[in-house]
Amino acid sequence: MTNMKNWFTHLILLIGAVIMIFPFAWMFLSAFKTERDAFSYPPRWIPSKWTFRNFSKVLEMVPFGRYYLNSLIVTSTITFGQVFVAILAAYALARLDFPGKTLVMILLVSTMIMPFEVILIPTFLIVHKFGWLDTYQGLIVPFLYSGFSIFFLRQFFLTIPKDLEDAAKIDGCGYFRILFNVIIPNSKAAIGTISLFVFLTHWRSYLWPLVITNSTEMRTLPIGLKYFVEEGATQYHLMMAAALMAIVPVLVVYVLAERHLVRSTTLTGLKF
Repeated sequence: MTNMKNWFTHLILLIGAVIMIFPFAWMFLSAFKTERDAFSYPPRWIPSKWTFRNFSKVLEMVPFGRYYLNSLIVTSTITFGQVFVAILAAYALARLDFPGKTLVMILLVSTMIMPFEVILIPTFLIVHKFGWLDTYQGLIVPFLYSGFSIFFLRQFFLTIPKDLEDAAKIDGCGYFRILFNVIIPNSKAAIGTISLFVFLTHWRSYLWPLVITNSTEMRTLPIGLKYFVEEGATQYHLMMAAALMAIVPVLVVYVLAERHLVRSTTLTGLKF
């Protein structure tokens, strides 16, 4: 009975995996199709002739390289800045005692409840007042703070035994040295996970860049793809090539951070 249940579970998972992989596989193969193969009927699964010309056409039709660069700059800066701020704030909330700590936690959790659309207009007005419309500052600064990132890391920091910190204090370590020599090395899995989450979230960010940018030089990749789709609405093979180019950094980052996602234990350095 158990074997039958396991077999059925694996079958369901396999079907789900095929359903999830199918659109990606179709996009990947279509990106290398000629125009004739893209519009053939019945649809051709495998290209009769593999071509890389679609990618060069995409670069010729729109300033795709500029969109790529903008997304890399914005997403990388947000990821580094937000995780750095989250580490400092999470450590303070997890280990330090200060007046108003409970109130800060309440406000922190409250920011996680509100969707971004609620604060979109106030954020836009603040950015406009600073003169940051259509600039990197406007795209980056509002997202250097994240309640979720702070809360996530705080909860993880609480699981690290205080014995490690006590030993570091005996050796004369201060708060910052404890943070960088004890807490962070034992939190690589959590930091890697939240970094991946932040990167994926802002790489595909659409609403805020759409609102704040109005020039080709400052458009990010999702906005650039929107304009490309409007320009080449019937050229499906080119659309698939553009989409494939857009997800390459996501795949690279995921592969690099995968071990942090599947890691099930935290090495704390204690012996039991």
